[in-house]
Amino acid sequence: MNITEYFTRISYNGSYKNPDLETLTAIFQHHIRAVPFENLSIHCGETIELDLEPVYDKIVRKKRGGWCMENNHLLYWVLKTLGYDTTIIGAKVYSPEENAYHHHIDHLMLKVVLDGKAYIVDGGFGMVYQMWQPMELISGKDQSQVPGIFRFTEDNGIWYFEKIRRKQYNPNQSFSNSNNLEKDACKKVYLFTLEPREIEDFRPQNVYLQTSPDSLFVTKSICSLQTTDGLWALVGWKLTKVKYNYKENMDLVETMTLTDEEVEKTVKDKFRVMLDHKLIPVNSSRLSMFCKPV
Repeated sequence: MNITEYFTRISYNGSYKNPDLETLTAIFQHHIRAVPFENLSIHCGETIELDLEPVYDKIVRKKRGGWCMENNHLLYWVLKTLGYDTTIIGAKVYSPEENAYHHHIDHLMLKVVLDGKAYIVDGGFGMVYQMWQPMELISGKDQSQVPGIFRFTEDNGIWYFEKIRRKQYNPNQSFSNSNNLEKDACKKVYLFTLEPREIEDFRPQNVYLQTSPDSLFVTKSICSLQTTDGLWALVGWKLTKVKYNYKENMDLVETMTLTDEEVEKTVKDKFRVMLDHKLIPVNSSRLSMFCKPV
């Protein structure tokens, strides 16, 4: 494991000698634009591991992506190596179907303290709910970013993460009335406390999420990658391109359905992911990934 090898992976050529907010933001943005949020291992007959060395080998050397427990575990190592005061914390993701937060901690994220201020760094949520900058941990403050307005609220030690989203426009009429466009803003993303966690705390959910027939990640093959002005997302055979704020308070959402062969080519060309085993696309749920956080 080598920090310069990681920087090559994310195409980062900037300075990293001073562990400040500017450097943290630059590294973070290079990471989310180079490393996809993806669960393709599940649909390639592979097992997702949490130990740091296999995660490093997968993302850095094999040029794959990963889900939160992989992306943020790797970022934890990166930031600790660079001298940042970094702590692993856990969250419970909001489920729109149940109108409730999950019972178990199923999302790994990071808290970073800089100059006496705490920031949340989460490079492993993906899709339209992916923050683009570290967020100051302050309750009730709207923090505007390119993807939209993010906000934390705190109540008795429990923190809630929300996003205020723009309207969406899809020029493809076959998708314009579908679940690919949200009619209402899905504000709730996850809740969390600041209790420090270890990677061991996430092992039960890591197994459950890749094996249970009730898991979103089992019923959907997912790959999303942030770009300079939006994102690409592949869910099953459905490819979506989002351009943020292409008109005032409106995001452009373009969606198309691919063939099996086009899926394979898209994974390589658009997401720059090289798979060792054949991908079997899956999308058995009618819910849109843009309405359900993952």
